[in-house]
Amino acid sequence: MNAAACSTLLRVCRQGSRGCPPWIWKRESHWQTSLLGLRSELPMRAEPKKKKKVDPKREQIAKERIRKKLKRLERIPPEFIPIEDFTRSAKFLDESRVRKQPKISEEEQERRALLIKKWSWIKQQEHDAEHRGIASLLESQRKALEELRLESEELYNAAIRCDTGLLPLENPGPCNTPPISKYNPPDGKYNDITKVYTQQ
Repeated sequence: MNAAACSTLLRVCRQGSRGCPPWIWKRESHWQTSLLGLRSELPMRAEPKKKKKVDPKREQIAKERIRKKLKRLERIPPEFIPIEDFTRSAKFLDESRVRKQPKISEEEQERRALLIKKWSWIKQQEHDAEHRGIASLLESQRKALEELRLESEELYNAAIRCDTGLLPLENPGPCNTPPISKYNPPDGKYNDITKVYTQQ
């Protein structure tokens, strides 16, 4: 920006032109103008990065080496690693080992169907009774808190405060045998029979 353009800009800014940015025309002196207005005027002095010159012979040698490796890999057939967990033994493929379904009479089928229906009805009754019990307990708790609030606001606030020491909860149950004092448990021994496969 030359001197003439700067003087023109300052003259317009002193007159209070609304075309200027507010951080310029509100100031009284050109020494107080913000540099934000000149930020778009700064010249860009960056230069493109120069590409490194690559020797064409060296690049050709690298490509030839990769091509030879690919040809060598194509000659060797791929060897699959056996996975014994997914292969069934031949004795399980014998058709004579198929277990036949027992024949059930119509009376037995009807009895089993009625038994399933009765069991479902009993479990539904237990589920409903449990929900009714929980609902009645919550209603009793709500009424007790309302009565407590009428008596004392401090006691009500203490009652609804969260118990931070409740979790983590430890509830040890009874053991089959009482604990043995000064017992040092062994680390345990095992035979590692994991098979290791190597691809050649």
